[in-house]
Amino acid sequence: MPTFTDELWDSISHIHKAILDHPFLTGLTDGTLPEAAFRHYVLQDAHYLIDYARALAVLAGRAPDADLIVQFAQDAAGAILAERSLHAGFIGDFGLTAAQAAAVPVLPTTRAYTSYILSVVHQGSFADAVAAVLPCYWIYARVGTELLQSSSPNPLYARWIDVYGGPEFQAVVANVLALVDRLGPELTAADRDRFTEHVVMTSRYEWMFWDAAWRGEQWPAELAAR
Repeated sequence: MPTFTDELWDSISHIHKAILDHPFLTGLTDGTLPEAAFRHYVLQDAHYLIDYARALAVLAGRAPDADLIVQFAQDAAGAILAERSLHAGFIGDFGLTAAQAAAVPVLPTTRAYTSYILSVVHQGSFADAVAAVLPCYWIYARVGTELLQSSSPNPLYARWIDVYGGPEFQAVVANVLALVDRLGPELTAADRDRFTEHVVMTSRYEWMFWDAAWRGEQWPAELAAR
């Protein structure tokens, strides 16, 4: 019998395929991705991870038992530590200081994505909150696994792939997926539909995030003023 995560993956597998087929991801693996696009991604991801950590911290506070409090609190800390280690290394490679990176504006897709997650985490049920944060775990794990098979000739991109395809991150994601499968049978049909809706929505934002970096997204009004 299919698990709840099996059913959820069926609802987003087409988005996952679109992500893998996106020129940002194919450029990571063959090394042709322009460094400007990767820089855009890293700087926006540094902003994103701070708000994602806030969402996970709220989720920890709402967790129904001590083990889940620990799990999400550790993941919140892990998101910040990833920003400080992996991203800090990239930022140094770009010739930027931490202050210069922090001063880069939060751009439209980043703002929309984090606003959606934080809204659901604060206003929805615990299950809703888990659904909203799930694709960032799950899609990155799947993408990391896929890309690790070929890695990249570009050492910057290979370093990124190694983190998300590596066993430490995969184990973190496995714990969240196990939680989702425990939650599934406890949810009403309406709850499951809403859970799926959140998962689909934030999966779309995952695609949009990489696409924004590929396009070099900026705030439209500022572009018009130039």
